[in-house]
Amino acid sequence: MAYSGGLDWLKRPIAHRGLHDRQTGIVENTASAVEAAIAAGFGMEVDLRAARGHVPVVFHDETLERLTEGEGKVADHDVETLRQLAMRGTGDRILTLPELLDLVAGRAPLILEIKSEWNRDRRYEANIAEALRNYNGPVAIMSFDPWCVAAFRRLAPDLPRGLVSEWMSRRSFQKQIGIWQRFAMRHLLTASIAKPHFIAYDIQALPTFATRLARWWGLPLLTWTVRTEFQRAKAEALADAMIFEEIRP
Repeated sequence: MAYSGGLDWLKRPIAHRGLHDRQTGIVENTASAVEAAIAAGFGMEVDLRAARGHVPVVFHDETLERLTEGEGKVADHDVETLRQLAMRGTGDRILTLPELLDLVAGRAPLILEIKSEWNRDRRYEANIAEALRNYNGPVAIMSFDPWCVAAFRRLAPDLPRGLVSEWMSRRSFQKQIGIWQRFAMRHLLTASIAKPHFIAYDIQALPTFATRLARWWGLPLLTWTVRTEFQRAKAEALADAMIFEEIRP
């Protein structure tokens, strides 16, 4: 990647999945949400998930049903099939990572949350790194998976890396991750693997000793997802920046 600026942009409000609003027909993680964030002067966080063949597309859910007329897992469909799927009630379609990068084009800060495949195959991460290689603008990656984050130390050493965590009590995590690994993730012990440049932690779990320690070490702390005025005040007191939706900072 060509961008060589600092990380001060990580200390500004970030729009969660772009600046989306279903009431006005703007769906999360779409071109419309991206453009809305840019127009409002916000950076944005968007989600990447692997389509068939380890190809990154801009989508949050493991399955298609909530947001599209498609069915099944994103990972079971090829990119060309996914690009034909419209978001419910809109003209927006699923973006590929290169399409997203062409759209943003350095006009706003961009954080890519990587939905990990939770395995040792790094072709997905390699495809992300390759797409970012010549991108010129403020961009970072982050993930819950510390091994995914660590992979970018080799694949894209100049790319800012973030480690995402929470209380790790969700059923989806309980199915995928053992109890001791969840404990390590909750308390940011996996930072020793990921070697992150910043932390992104659930607002509902703050404050924690681990996040206080991370800030003491000089790591910027982002907190998500801030949706209320109470949470905004909490974020301003306990973190360096918020990832928000439903409100405007």
